[in-house]
Amino acid sequence: MDEAKAVTNGSGKFSQISIEAPRSATPGKHWVSAVQHPGDTGAQALFSVNTNWSQFGFTSDGQRANPYENVLNPSTVGGLGLLWSYTTGGPVPSSPSVVNGVVYVGSFDNNLYALKAGTGSLLWSYPTSGELFYSSPAVANGVVYVSNSNLYALDARTGAPLWSYSEGGMASPAVANGVVYFASGGEEAYAVNASTGALLWTCNVDNQVNASPAEANGVFYTGSNVGDELFAINASTGALLWTFDSGEDYSSAFNSSAAVANGVVYASSMDGDFYALNPSTGTPLWEWIGPSSSAGQTVYSSPAVANGAVYIGSDDDNVYALNASTGTLLWTYTTGGVVTSSPVVANGVVYIGSDDNKVYALNASTGAVLWSYVTGGAVESRPAITNGVVYIGSDDNNVYAFGLSGGARAKVLEKQEAASHPPELRTLRPDLNLKVSEPVAVGGDAD
Repeated sequence: MDEAKAVTNGSGKFSQISIEAPRSATPGKHWVSAVQHPGDTGAQALFSVNTNWSQFGFTSDGQRANPYENVLNPSTVGGLGLLWSYTTGGPVPSSPSVVNGVVYVGSFDNNLYALKAGTGSLLWSYPTSGELFYSSPAVANGVVYVSNSNLYALDARTGAPLWSYSEGGMASPAVANGVVYFASGGEEAYAVNASTGALLWTCNVDNQVNASPAEANGVFYTGSNVGDELFAINASTGALLWTFDSGEDYSSAFNSSAAVANGVVYASSMDGDFYALNPSTGTPLWEWIGPSSSAGQTVYSSPAVANGAVYIGSDDDNVYALNASTGTLLWTYTTGGVVTSSPVVANGVVYIGSDDNKVYALNASTGAVLWSYVTGGAVESRPAITNGVVYIGSDDNNVYAFGLSGGARAKVLEKQEAASHPPELRTLRPDLNLKVSEPVAVGGDAD
């Protein structure tokens, strides 16, 4: 595929060429070739295609959707099989993050684990202090951030402690623009410098906050787990911008994380109601009153947003899909147990766990079950889907990795093997009709 055309300087060098890997490029090694015209000479360089799932919401805005997945889809996901499992010392409700070939996840044994993504072998573990390790790690710039009784910053390669902040909680931190945002379980929301741990601001919301924050467009969103309020805070200053009060009671606490997508804040309350809010004012755009509301069920699951739909789990055993613009119910899938796991979406598939001990892959358009796997315990963990692999924890003390098996896996490996070999320059015929990408600076280096 021809991506760019360049003119060299007198030394035969060119620069300022920007090319993007095509969306169809599978994870693994690929080559970029520069071919001289006329002639069959040129240069080649190796690069890798890899997608990281770096924090609880995939990105800090909490959409929980991976737009780059291109191995697993509704046609192939039925071929998933167990690649490996790793046994920790306790249940694993923490959700994994996967960065540069390493899986980071917490366990109720109060350890944070770093596992090799390809094999599940232990790279390192770090003991935190606390009682219930629910927090999911966030990884940025070679540092792992995780919250238990304290907020910890660890070297992602070695697990060596870099700094800690003496507030923490069960909520997962969010990282954006060199800042770590978190809620402590008290009445304060925090922002600290990601490099040093120095406090940037605190915001007292006069209510207990334990929801994992979302940060988008300079605003920090978090909710109360004992009241009925969702808060928007200026991410730079810590000033409270607005409060949304559902007008219910403590049973309608916003205990789950919000998601921000396409100029809308989506949030579920524990009483089963679901809201779409204006991010500037907190004004409701629509409200969906779920069946679990009248049944007295609660909702701990955080929403995922993708392709015009919002997906949410519920303690009434169901997974719901709503129209993101109107709140209209699109489909319902009933599992065999309470759904406290948060859904994630990748390439037309919704992945989610249930207290029936299963992890599911559902068709994002119809809700039809495409694949499931039975673990030895309830699955509260939110899965991470990246590079053709599903990673998730279970209350049976294990972390699991699922990838394609059999003929489906052989096809992927064959494609990856073909891409890993450089093409012969003499077989490449550049598209000479392409526009020259950039003016060439004399003395520039070849890219």
